[in-house]
Amino acid sequence: MFRVDIFRPFSKNSKFFLAKTIIQNKHYYSTQISRNDTVGFIGLGQMGFKMANNLYQKMNSPLIIHDINKAAMEKFTLLHKSTLSQKPIFHVNSPIEVARKASIIITMLPSSPHVKKVYLEGQDSLINGVDENSFLIDSSTVDQSVSKLVSNQIIDKGARAIDAPVSGGIVGAEAATLTFMVGASTSEDFNKAKEYLSHMGKNIVYCGKLGTGQIAKICNNMLLAISMVGVAETMNLGVQLGMDAKLLANILNTSTGRCWSSEVYNPYPGILPNVPSSKNYEGGFSNTLMAKDTRLAVKAAIDSNSTIILGAIAQQLYNQLSKTAGYEKCDFSSIYKWLNDLSRVS
Repeated sequence: MFRVDIFRPFSKNSKFFLAKTIIQNKHYYSTQISRNDTVGFIGLGQMGFKMANNLYQKMNSPLIIHDINKAAMEKFTLLHKSTLSQKPIFHVNSPIEVARKASIIITMLPSSPHVKKVYLEGQDSLINGVDENSFLIDSSTVDQSVSKLVSNQIIDKGARAIDAPVSGGIVGAEAATLTFMVGASTSEDFNKAKEYLSHMGKNIVYCGKLGTGQIAKICNNMLLAISMVGVAETMNLGVQLGMDAKLLANILNTSTGRCWSSEVYNPYPGILPNVPSSKNYEGGFSNTLMAKDTRLAVKAAIDSNSTIILGAIAQQLYNQLSKTAGYEKCDFSSIYKWLNDLSRVS
């Protein structure tokens, strides 16, 4: 077993803390860690785990991690047990502890309520632990108004905050090829964030002021949902008519119908080896999360008086999938399986 104990002989505002790591109850080492040299990561879900993994491997500083799922923290630490003596990984029990022990904090959380809770709500939230040396990067996909609210309240405490949602899915998170869409108050904040985001992604794009990263993200995910529905319908139609699935996919990907959903993340099982459709739609980006993201897009369209038709239809479909037994946690490419099941019933 692996366990990390954090001792606090200094005050909560100290720039240093004493850490003691116990590995398999046999090997011990103690280190005085500078808060300014430490990065924190909150949210070790499907995406966050892989993002934090690349971050840890490529940077040369200790990592503080927090997740409500303690098993995820244990799994992450065991994955890196061979390098712990050079780059310690420390578990903490609350967001405020991350803020007290790390000056750079990255969060990857499921939804707006989770972000508000971690950042603002309760005595253990991040806002109660940040100071003028804190720099916070939120890579969650949330309502733009929530993102701006959180960032502005953190900034009011003297810290810096940006929004940096991602695109690229589970494959991009694992390969460190994600696109980060960054909304920041200044170019200096963007450049500081880029130093850390480049460990996890390939394209780091400055979208403009706070909240613009979220705008880019919900527009992208609305299009992604639309394209996935289109590819799923196309594959289902072709196969139902007697076309070989792999041949059809190859034709699509060398023709004008080519898109990311057909070429990189095809929803038909067996077309590509390392995507959720070939793993019983397990892992990846869930229907529940896609339903959430498309709801954000629809809300933004209503708020801005923008007309969307296909986006609204895609939202209705994913909302239905997210509430269909057996599909809630499946990857969003399972829209193909759902359509195929409907075809067989018909």
